[in-house]
This record gives sequence, structure tokens and C-alpha cells, in this order.
Amino acid sequence: MTTPSHQSDDIIRAARQSLSVQRAGGRRLAPQGAQRLKRGHFTRKLRNIIFAVVGIWLALTIIGPIISGIGFTGLAIGAAATVAAVWLFGSYPRMKTPGLADLNPAQADVRTMVGRTELWLESQRRALPTPAVKLVDTIGLQLDVLGEQLAHVDQNHPKAQEVRKLVGEHLPGLVDGYQKIPEHLRYEESAGGSPNTRFMDGLSTISGEIDSLTRQLAAGAIDNLAINTRYLDYKYGAGLEEDIKAR
Repeated sequence: MTTPSHQSDDIIRAARQSLSVQRAGGRRLAPQGAQRLKRGHFTRKLRNIIFAVVGIWLALTIIGPIISGIGFTGLAIGAAATVAAVWLFGSYPRMKTPGLADLNPAQADVRTMVGRTELWLESQRRALPTPAVKLVDTIGLQLDVLGEQLAHVDQNHPKAQEVRKLVGEHLPGLVDGYQKIPEHLRYEESAGGSPNTRFMDGLSTISGEIDSLTRQLAAGAIDNLAINTRYLDYKYGAGLEEDIKAR
């Protein structure tokens, strides 16, 4: 059976592998939290298409006997209505990119909030300089790990509230604030460095804090694994040595 400690190990291992791909110049991996929201949107659209198509042909099946058969014309109408339904419900509703106001609503669970922030960050990449894009992609991968951990954390947990502040407010606030600075002013040096330097430093600080939160949330699982390993070694390892000596 999969234990929380095993899940944490798998999550951290996957994140390290993803970061290794990034550092090696490999392809950019889409954040899984954002992908989870996209899959949910696609699933709802597919459900709407199925309901619409079933409804169309069910209606024709009911109407047919009443009018003594629908004939070729009825079949053509049904086919046209099916095509129209597939196009309509396949195209709409479009998935809305979250805005700043959507990132940290009190009623949303913290894992969903992290996924929304990933979607929002993904939409901001084109407006950022290349070094910042690389950092944002790294943060997206870190948020994947954090999102998986938050699936098992109570919404009122102090660390969950820290995540809300860091990921739902400080991170988007930093990116939005940088984008409001005119391009030609971003690299002007002033006391404390240029806006671009301060922005990169801010992203690095947030990345480090996300890593710290990830480690704190995983600490319990890591400690439990260490305790279980020591217990198994004490319970079976010592007994095995005594059995070998007895032989």
C-alpha cells in the first residue's frame, strides 16, 4: 500500500528529475497543476457534447413514431444538429485565464489556488525577460510539488495559510508590479540596483521560500520514514544477525 512517506518521496523525486531536465536545456514541462485544471475544463466540455448529442438523437427517436418516421430529412437534420453541437460545445465555454483577483479567493481550496497561479504565470511568460522566464518555469515545477502535498493538508493548517500569502498574493504581486514598469526603465541602475535585478532577486527569494515550505510539509513524512526504518532494522535486522550467529 502506498504510504504518505512514499508519496512524498515520489513527488520530490519527480520534481528533481524535472528540474534536471530544465537545467540540461531540455524541453519545458507544462505545470501539472495548471494541466489538472485544463483537463477538468476539457472533461466538462466533453460531458456537454455527449449530453447534447444524446439529447438530439433521443428527441428524434421520440418524434419519429409520432410523425410516422423522420425519413432522410430527419436524419440529415440530426446529423447537422450533431455537428453543430460538437462545434458549439467544443468551442465554448472557453477556459478563462485567471486574473489577479481570481488567484486567492477565500472560498477556493489552497490546491486550486496554486493551480490558478500556475495558469496565470503561464500566461505572463511572454512579457518577461528570458532569465525571468527560466525562474518562473522553475517556480511552476515547484508549485507542482507543493500542490500535490497540499492535497493532504487541512485548509486551516498554518502552512496552507502561508502558501495562500506567498503564492496567491506575493508572487503575482511581484510579477504584476514588474510589468507595470516601462521597458526602458527596467534596466536603469539606482540605489539598490535596477528594477530588473530586484525582480530577479524577488523571484529567487520566492523560489527559495516555496522550497522551504515543501520541505517543512514533507518533514513529518520524512521523520516517520526514518522511525519506521529504524524500527524495522531493530525488529528484524538484529534478529536476523542472531539467527545467523546461532547457525
